[in-house]
Amino acid sequence: MDHIKEKKREIRKEVSERLSSLSSDEISKRYEAIATRLFEFANFLESRIIFLYYSRKGEVSSQKILKRCLESNKIMVLPALDPARHRMKLLKVDHLSKDLILGPAGILQPDPARCKPVPIDRVDIAIVPGIAFDEKGGRVGTGEGYYDRLIPRLPVTTRKVALSLEAQILPQVPMESHDKHVDIIITEDRVIYKI
Repeated sequence: MDHIKEKKREIRKEVSERLSSLSSDEISKRYEAIATRLFEFANFLESRIIFLYYSRKGEVSSQKILKRCLESNKIMVLPALDPARHRMKLLKVDHLSKDLILGPAGILQPDPARCKPVPIDRVDIAIVPGIAFDEKGGRVGTGEGYYDRLIPRLPVTTRKVALSLEAQILPQVPMESHDKHVDIIITEDRVIYKI
């Protein structure tokens, strides 16, 4: 168990070093290519209620995706982290400038006083962040376990899709029994379906 945790720490460091070797212009171009692929992706186009994330360092930037999602008249759901219960609430966001507050992890999240809860079984597609992935849908996140708790609660019909730079795709990521896979990974170069 500790061996796997250590391996994940090494992977986070390795991926961080890979990403820091890319210029900000290069990363921006790659993020744009990922966003284009996402917005052309059939499962995304057919979805009405979309679960997204507000990105942290090391994750594919979601800011432009969030804005574009609202412009395309999708119902956008973002997580509000509940550190006491190690869970997240799913809340509908209508306005990025009005509906978000600084959350416990130091990232923006929906304001529960302004945003309505969305039942998890209503989510059509879930866009899941991560630091590293493999082609089998294995995922290394930030280590807090929020998404490993969320993924099994999503309906089996809800596509679990990760956004990743090719630099974040590894031959294999270590998985513990509580770690959950994603179904599909969208990169700047391809769409990877879980093998």
